[in-house]
Amino acid sequence: MFKDKTLLITGGTGSFGNAVLRNFLTSDLKEIRIFSRDEKKQDDMRHEFQATHPEESKKIKFYIGDVRDSRSIQKAMQGVDFVFHAAALKQVPSCEFFPIEAVKTNVLGTENVLECAIENKVERVIVLSTDKAAYPINAMGMSKAMSEKVAIAAGRNLNDGQTIICCTRYGNVMGSRGSVIPLFVDQIANNEPLTITNPDMTRFMMTLDDAVDLVIYAFKHGKQGDLFVQKAPAATIDVLAQAVKELSNSEQEIRNIGTRHGEKLYEVLVTKEEMIRAEDFGEYFRISADDRDLNYDKYFAEGKVDFEKVDEYHSHNTERLDVEGMKKLLLKLKLFGGVA
Repeated sequence: MFKDKTLLITGGTGSFGNAVLRNFLTSDLKEIRIFSRDEKKQDDMRHEFQATHPEESKKIKFYIGDVRDSRSIQKAMQGVDFVFHAAALKQVPSCEFFPIEAVKTNVLGTENVLECAIENKVERVIVLSTDKAAYPINAMGMSKAMSEKVAIAAGRNLNDGQTIICCTRYGNVMGSRGSVIPLFVDQIANNEPLTITNPDMTRFMMTLDDAVDLVIYAFKHGKQGDLFVQKAPAATIDVLAQAVKELSNSEQEIRNIGTRHGEKLYEVLVTKEEMIRAEDFGEYFRISADDRDLNYDKYFAEGKVDFEKVDEYHSHNTERLDVEGMKKLLLKLKLFGGVA
């Protein structure tokens, strides 16, 4: 299905974009377009893949632009068949201090990408989201929740089905830029204590390749307005720090600094409201778009009698990793000699 097709990745110089390139560069895609606002990261990526894949790298094309500017997206979108929309502001603290910036990129930027994709008759768009969008308590999560709503509404409202729009939602991607694992590694290298905010805090644990697999699954199986979630194990932050210490042969202390503003004790991947209509596909959940019409009156007379029978899917009730299990997962990362 990828043969002679053109793929556009927004935010393509990030961790996800690099993972997609590693997985797709040797495929039969005709062209892979990297769209981002950071020319330095684009140049670094260009040189890296020219060195490692001299022939295949010719199919990579770089576009400078910002999802906030629909005109710059329009230029990159012409002739595109598929879009992976990964561009976003993702850091919780920075979004807390500058929430309107999160709105401009994560909400309005998503709308710009979708409008350009529909106008250019793109076949499929996959919008990447995060577990922080489920029951959001911080500006980043709220903006990503709205990003999902924008995408799902756009898909639901497309009658001709020319462009299929789906979402994926995943938890903590281990080793990605800005995540806690590289921080732990740097702290060990600098002979500093490993700082954790709450030892009982749990997070889902996924590799970048898991995130790519989820997007591919959604790409193959998604229908208009679908949201896909990949099941994943979780670990406490204390277990994660201990696993990093043992793999690094470090004796440095683990220091509890207290929960930061905007942090949750655990993350939810599928809310209770979504679980009512979720389909279980083994490794994945598929949550179809809410297809109720705008006849609000009937919602006062009809409810869900089975609502109390379901529970959300979160990092406190999923498979829990111990230190040894966490170490096995960490060994898949480049930071510890793996390839992911």
